[in-house]
Formats: sequence, C-alpha cells, structure tokens
Amino acid sequence: MKIGLVDTHCHLTDRAFNNDRGEVIERAREAGVTNIVAVGGGGPIEHSEAAAELALRYPFLRATAGIHPHDARNYDDRAEARIEALLERPEVVAAGETGLDYYYDNSPRDVQREVLARHLALAKRHDVPVVLHCRDAESDLREVIEAERPDGLTGVVHCFTGTYEDASWYLDHGLLVSFTGILTYKRSDDLRAVAGRLPLESVMVETDAPYLTPEPRKPRRNEPAFVTRVADTLAEVHKTSREHVIEATGTNAERLFFS
Repeated sequence: MKIGLVDTHCHLTDRAFNNDRGEVIERAREAGVTNIVAVGGGGPIEHSEAAAELALRYPFLRATAGIHPHDARNYDDRAEARIEALLERPEVVAAGETGLDYYYDNSPRDVQREVLARHLALAKRHDVPVVLHCRDAESDLREVIEAERPDGLTGVVHCFTGTYEDASWYLDHGLLVSFTGILTYKRSDDLRAVAGRLPLESVMVETDAPYLTPEPRKPRRNEPAFVTRVADTLAEVHKTSREHVIEATGTNAERLFFS
C-alpha cells in the first residue's frame, strides 16, 4: 500500500456522518486521499470501538482509541480496560485523542491531567504513539509530559495552533505537529508563519472532520476529502509543490501510524 496524502485525524464515527459515511470515504479516495486515521476519543468509548470496526472494513484506514479531555470525567477503570483491549488490535495504532482543553473546561482540569497521564502510561505499555489535544493549556501539557515521559515519546499534537517555540518544544520531545483547516483561515497569518518555519519532516496534515472546514468550503461540514486544501496551503507557505508536501507528510504519517 503506497502512502500518499493522509488525513491523519478525523472523526469518522461522529454522528454527522451517519447518513453518508461510505460516500464520505469514497469522496476522499476520489480526491486523492490514500489513507485516513479514524480517531477515537471524540465522545464515549463506543466511538473508539466503532473506529476500530471501520479500520477493519477498510484496509487503508487505521484507528486510535482513547477518551477526549472533554469527556475525561467519564474515564474509569472499565473505560481503560476497553481502551487496552482496542490497543491489542493491529488496526488500532495509537492512544488518544487525549490531552488538555482549558478553553471549554468540560471536565475538571485536575481530572484532565490525571486522565492524560493514564493515556501516556497506556501508550508506553502498548508501545504505540499518542494523539494529543491541547487548547489553552500548553504549560500544563508540557508539565504532564515531562513528569510521565521524561525521555520523550512518539506521537502528534493534532490541530496545532501554537507558537514556533511551542512547536519546537514538541519536536524536541519526539512529537510531530499536525495542521488542520485553521491553517487556511484569513485570520491565521501567524500560524502560517509558524508552519513555514517548521521542517516538513516534522509535520502532518489533517481535517479534524466534521469540524474546522477549510477555506473556501466553510461553513459546510468538513470531511476527509478537504485535506487537500490544507496540503495546498502548507505547500504555499513552504514555497514548494503539493507533491512535495504530500510525500513529506505522507512519509511522516506512514512512520507514525502505518508502519
């Protein structure tokens, strides 16, 4: 299976796709997307289990398993056991989406930090990468990573919107960063400047579908086919070709999720 353009983070099990999930996947393939990572952790643990089943049906898909920081209050030993069972499956390739979200604070912050630490331990125990979410919580995320994985870890900070210094810290600790449709927004000049400074060997592209629809397709529902626009914008800021971006980001995705 040749890896090309990869949507490295989308929520295919979201109810927004309940009526046309198969068609959405087919449109992605028609748009040139060779592979998709169906991320667990958006909602209850059942979403991770459904993502695993999708990855079993489609050989070009992989899945992840975890609990989103919004839902950290619902994490318990039973949920962890179900995540562990999923991580034993070959089509489930990472722990997460986990992390910290201090913008919405849907779960108490101390609970979010504890659940993040447990996900990091899971990832280490099963020797898989971790998919990290961070919103308005950079310093606390770093603190938990340094406490739990002081020797570094593999994984990705998805939907990256931080500073160049933030990105450099993540890269120095073994992580990649991934860009969404936010990169295409008119207000995102600072983020595009950061993306242009980062080596393509350290970044990936994603949609986070059904959220964060890129320009000019807003306000439509996002879907994996639209990752082409993120790749094009990354090519623009690097003053290179789409093909070069696809090759570089695809190689990163292959190493992290498809090897």
